[in-house]
Amino acid sequence: MRLCGFLICLSLIGLYFSVAEGVIGVNWGTMAIHPLPPKIVVQMLLDNGIKKVKLFDADENTMKALAGSDIEVMVAIPNNMLAIMNDYDSAKQWVDRNVSRYMFEGGVNIKFVAVGNEPFLAAYNGSFINTTFPALQNIQNAINEAGFGSTIKATVPLNADVYNSPASNPVPSAGRFRADISDIMDQMVHFFKQNNASFTVNIYPFLSLYANKDFPFDYAFFEGTSKPVVDNGIQYTNVFDANFDTLVSALKAAGVPDLPIIIGEVGWPTDGDINGNVGYAERFYNGLLPRLARKQGTPLRPNVDIDVYLFGLIDEDAKSIDPGNFERHWGIFRYDGQPKFPMDLSGQQPPSNLLVAAKNVKYLPQKWCAFNPEANNLDKLPDNINFACTFSDCTALGYGSSCNGLDTNGNASYAFNMYFQSQGQNELSCGFQGLGMVTTQNQSTDKCSFIIQIDSPASFPASARLFFVMLSFILLVVLMF
Repeated sequence: MRLCGFLICLSLIGLYFSVAEGVIGVNWGTMAIHPLPPKIVVQMLLDNGIKKVKLFDADENTMKALAGSDIEVMVAIPNNMLAIMNDYDSAKQWVDRNVSRYMFEGGVNIKFVAVGNEPFLAAYNGSFINTTFPALQNIQNAINEAGFGSTIKATVPLNADVYNSPASNPVPSAGRFRADISDIMDQMVHFFKQNNASFTVNIYPFLSLYANKDFPFDYAFFEGTSKPVVDNGIQYTNVFDANFDTLVSALKAAGVPDLPIIIGEVGWPTDGDINGNVGYAERFYNGLLPRLARKQGTPLRPNVDIDVYLFGLIDEDAKSIDPGNFERHWGIFRYDGQPKFPMDLSGQQPPSNLLVAAKNVKYLPQKWCAFNPEANNLDKLPDNINFACTFSDCTALGYGSSCNGLDTNGNASYAFNMYFQSQGQNELSCGFQGLGMVTTQNQSTDKCSFIIQIDSPASFPASARLFFVMLSFILLVVLMF
């Protein structure tokens, strides 16, 4: 019995260190009106044992904060720069400026360069099809020429829509790359193979559920389903496994059956949709993380470590909501670095090694902007709410979201406060033609949080700030008349 207990302890220690070594990574997006300072975020990563991070750019302040942390980093080249990277000299300059300069003792532990972000997404209508692969080749060759090719690999984070199964045989074993990009994908995966690089894919069970009202709900999670997909005797009980193995089959058909696969993004939003909430997010992660800890793999690649980057680290209130209001609510941490729910990245159940909140976060004063109950020009209320929500994040007011149950005055207060906080609590930003007032009374309800913004400068570049100031002034004039 003592020996058995000792072995159990060893297994638990091994499980913890497998996570600490970075099997679980996170996506660190920074599209926030008032972002957490990079140094605070890096310390939060370290405090939570997160040793891998995937970025969406190579911002200098972010990179400087990561220096000396030993966190493995995937830096990124945005889609709008892919055409520039088709010129080899430009690719060499980018590598020199964003990779080589940080490769010193105590510098940044760069492991990957993401060339674009889902550039072959069907919704882009082929905008990046002709520029992505040449950019990938030039970046990897530039990395090789700089002397880092053995340790730093270029990859292309791709949406799972780059492969599919035919409607006549919708099973994982029939997976093939999308017909319109099959030639480019074939060249790309062989280039990965030649350079000992990995295929990076983003898999979102939530989006399968969001896009199809007839999608079987339980199939998005990991507890099993009464209607599994049966493929050559294999029962697929969740869409994650089925999606992953569809890619495995596509790679096999392309002649690279053993190409390593990285999950560049996977997660569940906590607001902004009727199925985007904390309860379902917790359910999803409580199914995913133990599987990863067990190295369970999938039916076609069983018993393997899958490198996974959770999406995402922190909520981003300045992201585009074209895909849906949920886009601003993917974080496992709130905008201010507070954990949203009990979560154990080691996969232990019940959770015991819980997430640690960000430290030394500075907030604005305890003030809110609320609807003025004595206001009498209520005919202007809809326009003012629309104005507030144009320049702040009101996605929590949407159908099925956390603040959807507020009354009309509550909706106004929420919108006014979000704008007020985004403007750094400037009291002039709580006027709304006499409809708003500053208060020290917290307007939050059990389900709906009226935030106090963190005390950090706005993240928009000067050109974007000027645009929004001008647009804000124009709309304000329109409201006045």
